[in-house]
Amino acid sequence: MTSQSNTDRVYIFDTTLRDGEQSPGATMTLEEKLQVAEILDTMGVDIIEAGFPIASNGDFEAVATIAKRAKNAVICGLARAIPADIDRAAEAVRFAKRGRIHTFVSTSPIHLAHQMRKTEDEVLEIVTKTVAQARNLVDDVEWSGMDATRTPLEFLARCTEAAIKAGATTINIPDTVGYSTPEDYYQLINDLITMVPNSDKAIFSTHCHNDLGLAVANTLAGVRAGARQVECTINGIGERAGNAALEEIVMALRTRADAMPYHTAIESTHLSRASRVVSAAANFPVQYNKAIVGKNAFAHESGIHQDGMLKNASTYEIMTPESVGIKSTSLVMGKHSGRHAFKEKLKDLGYDLADNQFQEAFQRFKDLADRKKHVYDDDIIALVDDEMGSGADRIKLVDMSVTSKTGGVHRCELKVAVDGAPVDVSFDGTGSVDAIFSAIKAAVEAEPHLVLYAVDGVTGGTDAQANAHVRLEMNGRIASGNATEPDTLVASARAYLNAYNRLLVERGAPAQGALAG
Repeated sequence: MTSQSNTDRVYIFDTTLRDGEQSPGATMTLEEKLQVAEILDTMGVDIIEAGFPIASNGDFEAVATIAKRAKNAVICGLARAIPADIDRAAEAVRFAKRGRIHTFVSTSPIHLAHQMRKTEDEVLEIVTKTVAQARNLVDDVEWSGMDATRTPLEFLARCTEAAIKAGATTINIPDTVGYSTPEDYYQLINDLITMVPNSDKAIFSTHCHNDLGLAVANTLAGVRAGARQVECTINGIGERAGNAALEEIVMALRTRADAMPYHTAIESTHLSRASRVVSAAANFPVQYNKAIVGKNAFAHESGIHQDGMLKNASTYEIMTPESVGIKSTSLVMGKHSGRHAFKEKLKDLGYDLADNQFQEAFQRFKDLADRKKHVYDDDIIALVDDEMGSGADRIKLVDMSVTSKTGGVHRCELKVAVDGAPVDVSFDGTGSVDAIFSAIKAAVEAEPHLVLYAVDGVTGGTDAQANAHVRLEMNGRIASGNATEPDTLVASARAYLNAYNRLLVERGAPAQGALAG
């Protein structure tokens, strides 16, 4: 990847672990990051942006560990155009078989005036010095002009030329605030490749945000204009409205090869599994109508559609569920299923659990099978993802009793374990959920603000498991929690506790409330 390619190969640069993790409440633990990185590496992602090494010791450790473990992908660390950032990024990626430093600086007039407080000449000097510093440390250097789509073309071209001359092998043109349209973005990429004298010595890259819902469309326009790297995230997570979604880009190129004759190295049958892993790790539910990986992406309710599907699936499906790793729901698992059958079912669903994780998942499956008539694949997926998302929680629900009366008192009696020590509380509320959440706050001696609370069913039927989602804010930090249980109130309590546990560990945050001592 050292020159602007005229081939049809498009390189996938995944920034789920960096830009994706910047979504409020989406912070992942080290183990979760390693799990996400492993599936990205396995599915054929070319470059994994594993984090921002100077941001925290946790970010540095994540990038360094992923660099050591990656088998195929280039491992990239982000760095501002600051010498200390670049040195730290180089230190983190030095363990990789192939490492990259991605350095960036603002280029738009509004950023230069209000954020950088630099002149254009000063920015050009910064570009030259910092890219040269990075290139002296690694062979693979990417440079980005932040807010490029609101930067005057002539100045952006000068910055691009300077970056390539200083040693950049990839030039990224980010639509940082999601302002561009496909026509604008196509013209920008095309003009830069045409105008910059040494453009043939670097690969051009897209990085599009979704503020106007155009991230994927802009990305594909950039590819048509000559960009051969695309920056994206699983499920499109990221700052504000998110980034271009990896699964949508990959399947758009594959499905519409007639209009866009380009290809990637992604094994698309891993897409559904990657979506679930990231959703569970970041505690960000995937919207039901999300393209490619949403719960309804291959669901048909209209009678006309169902009739067409029964006659020929291609009448209403432009790709098969199997092509993205989605299999039809089955009813083969129940309370009489043994360990071997359960392990085979997990493998079929894309899970490979360690022995202790498997034992915990199997026990929860047996408990669920005793309470639920039919255990669907979606039930097992929710069960395993829930277990993996809460396994490291320091505060756990031990027991809970809720009493409700129409027009009367709603009371929750709660027992939790705080680092293994039991805490008992009781609390009255205006409703059952209010009583539960108030009891938890009393138990942990903290007052996080409830930003979001939602519940949906994993499958249909009155015996369906409830999937509860909670988002909390405290001391300027936001964290999300999920939990799945047959009992809606228990799921709600566990989701609240899961979110609160994440607040305790987010970016190495000090413990709050009952854990402060």
